[in-house]
Amino acid sequence: MSNTEAAPATLSCRPDPAGPGVEVLTAREVPLGGPRAMRVRRTLPQRHRSLIGAWCFVDHYGPDRVAEAGGMDVAPHPHTGLQTVSWLFSGEIEHRDSLGTHGLVRPGEVNLMTGGAGICHSEVSTAATEILHGVQLWVALPDEHRHAPRAFEHYAPEPVELEGAVARVFLGALAGSKSPVVTFTPLLGAELVVEPHSRVTLEVDPTFEHGVLLDTGRICVGGSPLGLADLGYLGVGRTQLELTNLGDEPSRVLLLGGPPFGEPILMWWNFVARSHEEIVAYRDAWQSESEQFGRVEGYTGSPARLPAPPLPPVTIKPRRNP
Repeated sequence: MSNTEAAPATLSCRPDPAGPGVEVLTAREVPLGGPRAMRVRRTLPQRHRSLIGAWCFVDHYGPDRVAEAGGMDVAPHPHTGLQTVSWLFSGEIEHRDSLGTHGLVRPGEVNLMTGGAGICHSEVSTAATEILHGVQLWVALPDEHRHAPRAFEHYAPEPVELEGAVARVFLGALAGSKSPVVTFTPLLGAELVVEPHSRVTLEVDPTFEHGVLLDTGRICVGGSPLGLADLGYLGVGRTQLELTNLGDEPSRVLLLGGPPFGEPILMWWNFVARSHEEIVAYRDAWQSESEQFGRVEGYTGSPARLPAPPLPPVTIKPRRNP
C-alpha cells in the first residue's frame, strides 16, 4: 500500500528521550453482547499484558453506520469488582442500571458506573444515532474497595487548549485540568486531538504506566507508530510523553494511565474476582436472578437478560502482567 499524500511532510518518529521503548498492543475483533452482537476491537486484556494501571479492559468500536451494522443492544448483564467507563466520539447510548439510573452517554461526556459487590445494566444505541463510535473501558477495584456499593457518575470535561492539541480529561489530572469523578486508585483518562503535523509533549506522573489508544489518524507515541486501535504501552519512570501526528488530518487518541496495579485478579465474562470459587458463586447468583445484582427496569429488548456462558472445564487462573 502506498502513501497517497501529494506533498507529504517530513515529520519523523524520533526516539523518545523521556524513557524506554513502547510496547504496541494490537487489537483483536470480538462480538459484543447477545444474538445481535456488534463487532468491537479489544486491546485489553491480552495474554501477555492484562492491565495498565487499574485499567483492565479496553474495547474500541466504530465508526459504524447503525442502519447497516445494527447499532448496540446489550441486554441487562452483571458486573462485580470493577468500574465501567463509557466514552463516545459520536452517537448516543441509553444506559439503564439496577441502581435506578436511566441516562444517556453522549460524545465528550463520561459515564462511570461502580459495580462493586454486584450491579447489572443495559446499553442500547438510541434511534437518533446514525454513526456509533466510541470506547468501553473497565477499571479493576482494589481488594479493599471491590465490594463497594453501586454508584454512578456523569461528567462533561471542558476542553483544554494545548500547543498543538486539545485535551478533555475525564478521569484524573493532566495539563492543569482535573476531573472530579471518584476512583479507588489513582487514574488518568483523557481524550487528545492532535493537530496535523504537530508534536505534543505532555508532563506525566512518573509513578504511572500509560497506554495510548489510537482512534483516528497517524500517530507516533514515544517514537513508535500506532495503527488503528493499537494501544501503545509505556512503563513507569517517565516524566514526559510525546505524541507526533504524521498526517494531514487531526489525530485522536485516548491516554490512559495509573500506577501499576499490585494485585493479581481473575477476569471471566463480566466479573472481576480474586478466586475461581468467587467466579463460580457470581455466575450462580446471576443465573438464579439473585438480588446481589438487582434488576434493570425499562429494558424492552430480547432476551430480557443475558445468560452467563458455561464455565470453562478448568480452574480460572489469575491474570498478571510481565
